[in-house]
Amino acid sequence: MPLTLSRLDLQRTTHFIAGQWQRPEVGPSFDVTDPATGAVIASIPDADAAVARAAVDAAHAAFPAWRKTPAKQRAQILKRWNDLVLAHQEDLGRLISREQGKPLAEGRGEVSYAASYIEWFAEEATRANGEVIPAPVPGRRMFALKEPVGVVAAITPWNFPAAMIARKIAPALAAGCTVVCKPAEDTPLTSLALVALAQEAGVPPGVLNIVTASREHTPAVVDVWLDDARVRKITFTGSTPVGKHLARRSADTLKKLSLELGGNAPFIVFEDADLEAAVEGLMAAKFRNGGQTCVCPNRVFVHESVHDRFAALLVARVAALQVGPASDAGSQIGPMINARAVEKIERHVQDAVARGAVVLTGGTRLPALGTNYFAPTVLAGADASMACASEETFGPIAPLTRFSDEAEVIAQANDTPFGLAAYFYSNDTRRIWRLADALETGIVGINEGALAAEAAPFGGVKDSGYGREGSTHGLDDYLHTKYVCQGGLDA
Repeated sequence: MPLTLSRLDLQRTTHFIAGQWQRPEVGPSFDVTDPATGAVIASIPDADAAVARAAVDAAHAAFPAWRKTPAKQRAQILKRWNDLVLAHQEDLGRLISREQGKPLAEGRGEVSYAASYIEWFAEEATRANGEVIPAPVPGRRMFALKEPVGVVAAITPWNFPAAMIARKIAPALAAGCTVVCKPAEDTPLTSLALVALAQEAGVPPGVLNIVTASREHTPAVVDVWLDDARVRKITFTGSTPVGKHLARRSADTLKKLSLELGGNAPFIVFEDADLEAAVEGLMAAKFRNGGQTCVCPNRVFVHESVHDRFAALLVARVAALQVGPASDAGSQIGPMINARAVEKIERHVQDAVARGAVVLTGGTRLPALGTNYFAPTVLAGADASMACASEETFGPIAPLTRFSDEAEVIAQANDTPFGLAAYFYSNDTRRIWRLADALETGIVGINEGALAAEAAPFGGVKDSGYGREGSTHGLDDYLHTKYVCQGGLDA
């Protein structure tokens, strides 16, 4: 009998390898906790190297049959998965909110967003077209064929536990690859629920394998995949230091890599901008998921002639945000993922104030709500000397910096090793194209704060990584090109 989401017992969830749910009778485990209350939601088996190796064995064994499965059939399985995800949107949304902390409306929205990638790559599965190349001499035919890279190891983050699974696994399955996946230790339950639905949709045993591991055991699991030559690709979303480690360790087996790493996004408001629209854009970009997204604006540059008006509009909106647990229907900002996240946010605010910044609203923890809550905050007088200008805050903090000159603010925006996303608001069409060209990022939002879409290529440059997720380019990252030349055809 297929395991559906409604029958997924959170107290008995475990690794999913070779089409089987495997819970060891003995062995280490780790707790998944509610970030709002600290209560234990579930106790999850903590994988070791042997479990990680078993997952690769299963994926490697399943690869020959899955790669030969017609693309249309793979697409049909993915479409069934998409339908099941949408059918369970409410349950999945509540599960996301419970283990990750985001408000329920955002949890539901993430399910829809995740499903959009599954649907997109279901359709792209039948479009992995090759090429017929004009031959330079008579009697020859030349082709470029697209083939799946092989076993893919996916390592996903906690901030979008459904969307990141879908954005990595759907293109891999569409391309004909098999997958081993290690979800974030803070949010493994959503991943396991999605796998239950994938199994019900008809994904064959061994094609998709999930291994859960604590923060302490994750290196042992991932090292197995890095060292195993059967794993041909690593796809990772997370910090830049970890991404660089994966790149170095992958060199010995020359794995293909997709790395979506840290960001330090600028948000620029020019003097000719629609200020109310700019505030709306910043609210969408900065405060979604409590500021815990990789494309969140980390530095907000506002032209000196409109700074005070913009700041007043922004403070009014930020101060009105309702903070509370996901269980509160009106909650707009939930708890941060854990105590370490709150400590970093507090450190950034305190450092900024010590260096001359002024808190316009917020700036403190909210202990009455719980240990992991921090008030949405606007800082004025931020500058490049502050930690919030060089480190990714990953929290609901908007530091405002005045500027006076276009060339000056472009230089400030680009003065970072990161290059994931950038935003700016202007109604000058000539400036728009100058900025779009000048900003050193993989993604640019022009008069728009919500950027991600399944049809668009998502990824960065510089220390923000390489490779693209979503769009046709996202499928290409799971394929390699084989050149085939046939001669003697004029004999």
